[in-house]
Amino acid sequence: MPALGVAPATAPTSAPSTLTELPDGGYVLANDLVRVTLDAAGHVTSAVDLASGRDAVAPGREANVLQLHQDFPNKWDAWDVDRFYRNSVTDLREAEKVTATVEDGVATVTVRRQFSSSSLEQVITLAPGSRTLEVAMETDWHEAEKFLKVAFPLDVRAEHMAAETQFGFHKRVTHTNTSWEAAKFETSMHRWVLAEEPGFGVGLVNDSIYGYDVTREVSDDGVAPAPGVPAVTTTVRLSLLRAPRFPDPETDQGIQTHRYGLVVGVDTAAATEAGATFGARPRELRGGTGVEPLVTVSGGVSGGVTLSAVKLADDRSGDLVVRVYEALGRRASATVSVATPVSGARTVSLIEDGIEAGAVDVTADGVVALDLAPFEVRTLRFTRA
Repeated sequence: MPALGVAPATAPTSAPSTLTELPDGGYVLANDLVRVTLDAAGHVTSAVDLASGRDAVAPGREANVLQLHQDFPNKWDAWDVDRFYRNSVTDLREAEKVTATVEDGVATVTVRRQFSSSSLEQVITLAPGSRTLEVAMETDWHEAEKFLKVAFPLDVRAEHMAAETQFGFHKRVTHTNTSWEAAKFETSMHRWVLAEEPGFGVGLVNDSIYGYDVTREVSDDGVAPAPGVPAVTTTVRLSLLRAPRFPDPETDQGIQTHRYGLVVGVDTAAATEAGATFGARPRELRGGTGVEPLVTVSGGVSGGVTLSAVKLADDRSGDLVVRVYEALGRRASATVSVATPVSGARTVSLIEDGIEAGAVDVTADGVVALDLAPFEVRTLRFTRA
């Protein structure tokens, strides 16, 4: 199906995901790309990229582990997070109930947990042909001055973390060698964050979680990258819920939902695509015919150029505004095609004002060729014929 278009629904071309129950009560979820092992409590003990044989989860560790912290900021309860919250942590390891099914080729494990005054349910799924182990979580949250995170210890020697911003991504070091870096114990992302070493990367995608932290641990117990070189575990944790008392003691109380996913064996291009599709899933509609997309961009995410917005001009002139950006931090070329008659096109500012030397060449069938600098944002305004 074309992006931003409508096409007849088709059956998946990938083989169905499989689900195998283990003697110890755990499960193995697998498709053509990845194989994921869960223990009897629903934690991820292994997530193998079948093409490379690399396991995303650090040896002897468990991922998708929920961790509950005491949270007492010095000031500004609802706004501040102080580093010392890490001094107290409880791993939520016990599962009240774990069930598993396979439906329409999708392997699903459902885990229910109770803790303190709250409860939650996680629906963990692996779809055919997907690198993403998805977790849909519903929490009945009744805590006070607590901070809930979910941890993913990764077998990746990542010198930097790449976190998506609105247009592109930003890299941050994973070390705490300076006071400046140590102060960045909680940082932000948009739809994805990526831990990567040459040849292998693991991403976390989400639809509503914008805070995370990362720590590095050195151990002689893991698989060493070379003889005599200690293994490094990069632990990434997503921030899920807080429970401040001021100014509103009822903040976030009640039912809260989250969706996030572990993406195995990806680079920045694949993480960008996974983040975009994770939050914009296809919808099924009844109709007699398909609809071609109004705007298409060549050299899509893998080529670095991403379509960000399609809208009518704010001045109600009827002009069509199209915004694209280079997402991977490198120079790129692309074409933007508009499936409606246009008489001209020009580059405008983000607020749709004209800029100097903004004229661009547009063909008779509505195609504009672009050359973009790394992370450049370009807004085009098409005059409709």
